[in-house]
Amino acid sequence: MLLLVAVGGWWVGARTAGPAYALGNGLALTPPMGWNDWNSYGCSVSDSLIRQTADKFVSSGLAAAGYQYVNIDDCWMQHSRDSSGNLQPDFAKFPSGISGVAAYVHSKGLKLGIYEDAGTATCAGYPGSLGHEAQDARLFASWGVDYLKYDNCNNAGQTSQQQYIARYTAMRDALAATGRPIVFSICEWGSSSPWTWGANVGNLWRTTGDISASFSSMLSIYRRNVTLAQYAGPGAWNDPDMLEVGRGMSTEEDRTEFSLWAEMAAPLLAGNNLVTASATTLSILGNKAVIAVDQDALGKQGREVSSSGGLHVLTKPLSNGDASVVLFNENSGAATISTTAAAVGKTGSATYTLNDLWTGAVSSTTGTISASVPGHGVVMYRVSGGSSSPSPSPSGSASPSPSPSSSGSGVPVACRVSDVISKWDTGLTANITITNSGSATVSGWSLAFTLPSGQTISNGWNATYSPSSGQVTATNVSYNGTLPPGGSTTIGFQATHTGNAAAPAAFALNGAPCAVS
Repeated sequence: MLLLVAVGGWWVGARTAGPAYALGNGLALTPPMGWNDWNSYGCSVSDSLIRQTADKFVSSGLAAAGYQYVNIDDCWMQHSRDSSGNLQPDFAKFPSGISGVAAYVHSKGLKLGIYEDAGTATCAGYPGSLGHEAQDARLFASWGVDYLKYDNCNNAGQTSQQQYIARYTAMRDALAATGRPIVFSICEWGSSSPWTWGANVGNLWRTTGDISASFSSMLSIYRRNVTLAQYAGPGAWNDPDMLEVGRGMSTEEDRTEFSLWAEMAAPLLAGNNLVTASATTLSILGNKAVIAVDQDALGKQGREVSSSGGLHVLTKPLSNGDASVVLFNENSGAATISTTAAAVGKTGSATYTLNDLWTGAVSSTTGTISASVPGHGVVMYRVSGGSSSPSPSPSGSASPSPSPSSSGSGVPVACRVSDVISKWDTGLTANITITNSGSATVSGWSLAFTLPSGQTISNGWNATYSPSSGQVTATNVSYNGTLPPGGSTTIGFQATHTGNAAAPAAFALNGAPCAVS
């Protein structure tokens, strides 16, 4: 069903189900590939960093593998507009301005991205674009910008879905009016179900809050994003946030994230320090067989066909009739995961060829697809032979299938919390991972904590927060209320501060004190 809402003279569709209706600007027909500075550098962005990263794209082979967008995040500008109302680059960071660094990036055969915000100020407190959309879009086009990440901080309380649509549509129209092809990345953290309207407004939309460099954060985001396959397609992509490959997870976990993002037809935007990246990190980011799955012209997002006990089977149909299959083990110990060719959409052949996209091994099967998968790991196959069913049914099995007990009271025996803070002059982002380390499933949860004096929550994701300062309670939302034993979820918020950006000292889940790591 397509619901139509009149916004600023345009009819904007908010879909409740069905395939994506793409924006139609001819851009991002496959998921964008590139890099963004924020996760590794925060506000320490500079002309030299962008140039060095562009050089690394070329020298490492990443450009040849398909990476093309070198994206500048927040903190690139001065704290005030000029006398004409124009944004001004911070010339201490960008001596030749944004146009100068854009020219350099373009000379390498690459494209430049920039950042702004659909509010009165960016997340780091620089001038936002709310009310300045046409002026800022013209400026970006004049500088040679090719990609805009558009954030959602300081949004003046405009938080109904219609207001979200209106704010982002204003920039969509402003970009279109420039005549320059600029990929439009909607970054409102999944707050207003952008997958239901984003395809008419942007080329990609964030589905969750910010990712952090931990397996638990990656897993929480995967669990949300994988459910949204019906909304993705050429020119319109679910965005589970930047890759954390090379930023502190294990090599196995890095391969897992890269495989899952590719299977979900997600944008592949590296977030690590590429200049000093290890050979292992570059080999993961540069795996052309996995990239081919992500960039497949059919533009289908992979779906789970089975999920039980932390063991998952995903399939993604490919344009040549093959299927990409990921066997994913979210548990800490190795496990055998099994499915069948029919379950992943392949029929009509006596044998099927399995190409392992990480080891390069080739094998054949008469129908069973099975492998021992390491803890926090994947096995990823490209399956060929026979014909492909248009819509593989959720069958197959993942083994073993533990059945945890359920806690009637919802109180875990034990819980663990980790809190990752990214801070800047007057603001911070907190990503909080909650783990049920007890033996009973938690069904419905509230996490209580006290914010340090001077901190006030301005935006949050994956939970509701009340009040916004002092003694705060974060309560689950519809999709993350169940925490099985060993299960975790990541929530987060952005807050202003007056000098103290410390994390809360203690947390309690459903009244039970949690260990803090």
